[in-house]
Amino acid sequence: MKRCFDFFVAATALVLLAGPLLVLAVFVRVKLGKPVLFSQVRPGKRGKPFRMVKFRTMTNERGPDGTLLPDADRLTRFGRFLRASSLDELPELWNVLKGDMSLVGPRPLLMDYLPLYSSEQARRHEVRPGVTGWAQVNGRNALSWEDRLSLDVWYVDHRSFALDIRILWLTVRKVLMRDGISAAGEATMSRFTGTKRE
Repeated sequence: MKRCFDFFVAATALVLLAGPLLVLAVFVRVKLGKPVLFSQVRPGKRGKPFRMVKFRTMTNERGPDGTLLPDADRLTRFGRFLRASSLDELPELWNVLKGDMSLVGPRPLLMDYLPLYSSEQARRHEVRPGVTGWAQVNGRNALSWEDRLSLDVWYVDHRSFALDIRILWLTVRKVLMRDGISAAGEATMSRFTGTKRE
């Protein structure tokens, strides 16, 4: 039922939002340059890698030594707007349509983090990652890593269609309130340095 719901909603949304997505793509191209989409390999269900896509929110500005500047220096006002409104996440509907992601589930993090999770934290990969999730509606990036990963595992243990609907509704409220967009003192979220797997 969950997969059928995901497919139907993602397909419908991509058709209905085709025009706005095109307009957003043009704005991203003009204000941030190319490529319009940011893609990165992330771990999916059972840690299987997939390529997640979203609208880019940062420039490619580099320092004198050729290395990328810190996130805070590359995140423009327009990029902050995309993140605050979660519009940058809309291309992930394609990942949902393909079956790499679900509408609701733990957010797909970096491949680099896989060896750093405890055995309990690693359970977040027992389900498909989501566009939104239980941690996102309970603090988003303002949460500590420990709390965020604990909420992800809580979702794995309590997942249901009714809970997914509740999370989707709460996500709309969170986006409108623009709550928990970044961690304290960070442009986005600090890197996870967790504990080694047991």
